[in-house]
Amino acid sequence: MEAAASTFSSGGAKLVFDRFERDGPVALVTAGGGVRREGSGSSPIRMRLTTLGSALAGYQFIRDWGAVTVFAGPEASWEALSGPGFVLVQAMPLRMGLRLQGEVWARPTETTLATATLILGSARSDAYVRLSWGTALLGAYLGPEAAVYGDATDYRKWSVGLHATDYAMGGYHFRLSAGCQLETPLNQWSPYVSLTVWNAL
Repeated sequence: MEAAASTFSSGGAKLVFDRFERDGPVALVTAGGGVRREGSGSSPIRMRLTTLGSALAGYQFIRDWGAVTVFAGPEASWEALSGPGFVLVQAMPLRMGLRLQGEVWARPTETTLATATLILGSARSDAYVRLSWGTALLGAYLGPEAAVYGDATDYRKWSVGLHATDYAMGGYHFRLSAGCQLETPLNQWSPYVSLTVWNAL
C-alpha cells in the first residue's frame, strides 16, 4: 500500500512450484486499485480511479549472491474519471494488455541488500522502476530508495526516500518506506509512505 498525494493499494500471491531457494517456474497474481488527483491552476480538478490486475508466469534464478526473477503475462485495467464529490464523469472501457516484470534481490555482502524492480505494461502504456540499497541494522536492511513511474496520460512520478526491508515479525516480513515524491502535472513535492507485507504459506 502507498499513501501520498496519489494513493494505491494492491495484493497478490507468488506461487513457487518447487522451493523458494531453488531455480524453477513461478507464478504471480496481483490485483489493486488507486486514486489520484488531476488538474491544477486553471484546469478543473478531477480524480482518476484505477483498478489493475495481472496473472503472470515466470522463472526464478537462484544464485549464491541472490535471486533474479522474470515474469510475463496478461494484465487488465479499468479507469474512471470523477468530479468534485466523486461524481462519475466518464468511465473508460476495460483495457487488456501484456505485462513484463523483472526483479533482482542481491546481497553484495553478508550485511547488505540491493534490489531492482522493472515493470512494463501495455494496458495503460506504463512503466515503473525502483532501486534500493540497504545495510543490516536493527533487524532489517536500512537505506535509500528511488523510483520512477510514467504512463500514457503524461502522468509522471519521481520518488526518493528511505526504506527498512525484510523486518520479520510473527512469520511476516515487512518493508516500510517513506520520503518525498514529485508528481506531474501537479509539479509539487509531497511526502509518501509505503508499506509492503509478505509471508510464506
